[in-house]
Amino acid sequence: MTTTSPRGRGAALTAAILSVALVLTACGSADNGGDNNAGGTTGETRTVKAGNGDIKVPAAPQRVVTIGNTDLPFIDMGGKPVGVTEVAESELSLLPEDQRATFQKATKLGQEVDLEKVASLKPDLILVQIPDEEFKKIETQLGAIAPTAFWGLDTEWKALAEALADAGNVKDALGKQKSDFDGRVAKMKQTYADAIANTKFVNLDRYASSDPGTYVIGDIGCVEIAQDDIGFNFPKAAAGADPLAYANLPFEQLAELSKYDVITYPADAQGKATEVFAPVVETNTWKALPSVQAGKALGVFCPGNNSYGAVLRYLESLDKALATLPAKK
Repeated sequence: MTTTSPRGRGAALTAAILSVALVLTACGSADNGGDNNAGGTTGETRTVKAGNGDIKVPAAPQRVVTIGNTDLPFIDMGGKPVGVTEVAESELSLLPEDQRATFQKATKLGQEVDLEKVASLKPDLILVQIPDEEFKKIETQLGAIAPTAFWGLDTEWKALAEALADAGNVKDALGKQKSDFDGRVAKMKQTYADAIANTKFVNLDRYASSDPGTYVIGDIGCVEIAQDDIGFNFPKAAAGADPLAYANLPFEQLAELSKYDVITYPADAQGKATEVFAPVVETNTWKALPSVQAGKALGVFCPGNNSYGAVLRYLESLDKALATLPAKK
């Protein structure tokens, strides 16, 4: 339900993914070997599995650089990278204060990653999730700087969290988050068993890039957690088809939402419709919907959907919103 380009749920969710430029001055070239064991790798090591193979990494890395979609998930698990790629202010504003401070302390590598700056940080581990074709352009250069673990955009967010926690030595924090997530999901399945079985939900969204007067039926992002992990009945695209969220719909089609029992839509942490989605709730068509008039249109906060901490905050918001639904007569 995020209105910005999410960072880490595969290619469908990364339309605005970083483009990595090859800035090679003073940081080596293909002649440096690119054996993925360069940099400050000394002392005890271990081997982790990544999208680019079995990578030997420090047992307890001290100077980690994160590139692309690895920035925020690594910080979410307590990691303290020395270098990060740029993140939009709209995304940073959704972070808890301590995570935002960690991000701000790290050296910014730019949206187009400066490999010379990466090398100057003397990392002992580099974590990367960017498009495959972009990684291939710089794989050798990164490997010459420090051990580099890469994952493609098709890596599912839970699998990425596991991999980052393993490579970055933050598995204790991940274990706590997973336990909290499993507990929250189990409780919501029990609490909302009737709604899961008998309620037709629809999730709406709108993006900063959306055409004026349009919205989408959101079936990517946080709503996937509600649908796949808890079991709520939200519409989604047929297998092999583009996500429903790719199709802009005119406001006039809001009236067709009358067939759904409950509507969810993107809201801020206080439950107010986001600035981008506000034009939808201001229309007379929206206000006339039976679910809206019955108090069954729920604003839900989604700070991100590519790490357990962010997803837990989404589930907390969803839980609170669902608890406001009027009791069945």
